[in-house]
Amino acid sequence: MNETRTTTTPITPAGMARLSDQLDHLRTTGRAVVAERLRRAFSIGAEAALSPEYQEVRDEQALLEWRISELERRLASARVEHPNNDDDIVDLGELVRVRELACRSVVDDIDIGSFVEYEVVGPLEADPLAGRISVASPLGQALLGRRDGETVDVAAPGGMFRFRILGIAPGGAAEEPPVGVR
Repeated sequence: MNETRTTTTPITPAGMARLSDQLDHLRTTGRAVVAERLRRAFSIGAEAALSPEYQEVRDEQALLEWRISELERRLASARVEHPNNDDDIVDLGELVRVRELACRSVVDDIDIGSFVEYEVVGPLEADPLAGRISVASPLGQALLGRRDGETVDVAAPGGMFRFRILGIAPGGAAEEPPVGVR
């Protein structure tokens, strides 16, 4: 029996909008820019197909079409999930404020840094530099389903880390969530 399994990937409403806008931009503006560059490169005559400029634009076109195809594939497998902003539990799409703790013993945790805010998002929209961490990341997995005030241990490639959850808030309202060391 042949069963086809379709795997869906969770995504926030804001993430779906961002990726859909990016796809729209590539399909319209991106293709128009490449088409104009192809016209200019080809206008030099019969030898245009052999010119390095023409080959460069063709490579750019191939990369653009690959990016469009990849975004279409990813969006087709995306499942929009809405956070429950009324509970005090970390859900996909919520902002979480955490502080890293130094682990001196099982009983004694010491604050070692300023707090940082992350929006917990699906893997397709993760961008750690913009403050969006994936639910599939070690920190995202540790935070998901936890409550304000809890301490979480994170096994990451860089070692073990401990964080205290300082606050949970609705996310996704801004294009870029408030983020950074404070």
